[in-house]
Parts: sequence; structure tokens; C-alpha cells
Amino acid sequence: MIRMMLVVLGLFLFAGNAWAQNAAHGKELFTDTKCGVCHSIGGTGNKKGPLDGVASKLSAAEIREWITDAPAMATKMKADRKPPMKAYPDLAKQDLDDLVAYLQTLKKK
Repeated sequence: MIRMMLVVLGLFLFAGNAWAQNAAHGKELFTDTKCGVCHSIGGTGNKKGPLDGVASKLSAAEIREWITDAPAMATKMKADRKPPMKAYPDLAKQDLDDLVAYLQTLKKK
């Protein structure tokens, strides 16, 4: 029983560490792909598109949809930002997952 609990705890810690690494890579992607030209986080970037607290407003699936199909999400959410966000459907799956993991860390404090 104790051995099984230790295995489960080890898997939980490993998964948490992998998620943290994915989020760290997502943060790098956010910077490297110049998302800050249109969006800001923590006062850095374009203040017209703040993402602070985005994970408190949107699910991971909704964030993913904004990235991959922004025009459809803008219609669905009745968002009318100028210029409208463009879609990035060709991001590699792991990059998309990591970017979503990073944006999911942005919760209201």
C-alpha cells in the first residue's frame, strides 16, 4: 500500500514538473514569436491586448481555440478588437500545448 502511494506521488510530481517545463517553454514561445506586439502580460507588451488573468476567464480549450481559430472565437465571444487577432493553425502541437500551458498560469491573483 505504501509502495503504491509512493509510486502515485512520484508520478504526480513528475507530471507537475513536466507541466512546469511546458509552461516555461510556452513563455519562451510567447516572447520568441513576438506575441507581445499585440498582447501584454504584466505590463510588458501591447497594453491594448492584456492577457493578465486570462486563465481565470477562459478554459485551456478556449485559449487553444483563440490561438488556432481566432476569427471563429471572435464571432463566438462577440469580440470586436481592431485589428482582429489572426489564427495560428500551423503551430506544432507541442508548441501549442506549451503556449496554452503558459497562458493557463495567468490567473487573477
